[in-house]
Amino acid sequence: MAESTWSLEGRYFETCNCKYLCPCISSNLTAKPDEGDCKVALAFQIERGSKDGTTLDGLSFIVVARTPGVMADGNWTVGLVIDDQATEAQGDAILAIASGQAGGPMAHLGPLIGTFAGVERRPIKFAYDSLRYSVVAGELIAQACEGVTGAADPSKPMALDNTGHPVNTRLALAHATRSRFNAFGIVWSDESGTRNGHFAPFRWSA
Repeated sequence: MAESTWSLEGRYFETCNCKYLCPCISSNLTAKPDEGDCKVALAFQIERGSKDGTTLDGLSFIVVARTPGVMADGNWTVGLVIDDQATEAQGDAILAIASGQAGGPMAHLGPLIGTFAGVERRPIKFAYDSLRYSVVAGELIAQACEGVTGAADPSKPMALDNTGHPVNTRLALAHATRSRFNAFGIVWSDESGTRNGHFAPFRWSA
């Protein structure tokens, strides 16, 4: 059997229930989340991508997760929302990549996952400009963030560099302006503007 090959590139952002600035990434997942647990949704817009000849251009997906305590301690609950425009073959390809089954960056999270809560399909509307990101996935997810700009160049966001994040080693800092999760038993709602967010381009392959 031929070895699976794939590549994806595009844009990602996330919001979570930690206050800005989330302690999890800067502690390499060893700090206690601000609320005791972590609820997070990572949204992806694929600009170009394919797996084993199946084109994935223009599709979106969202990884939704909850950790009951310190992220490094594991026992995560994770679910996946896939764009309802994806064909069955495209959905299978996205599931394999996003779950880490096909290798790549998400495979490193595998030992931390205690429960895979399943897959839902919804229409996903993903939008972004240089500092603002938003996504809506039916009634399951509605989130948005805005980059925190730096004094050296007010048109660009400040960033964390050399992180262990699976999406990118460099993450822009952002405030979550909207976080509404109601998926896979993970429920969270906040529009205070005080919670954490990140965004970055991503380029994965295996």
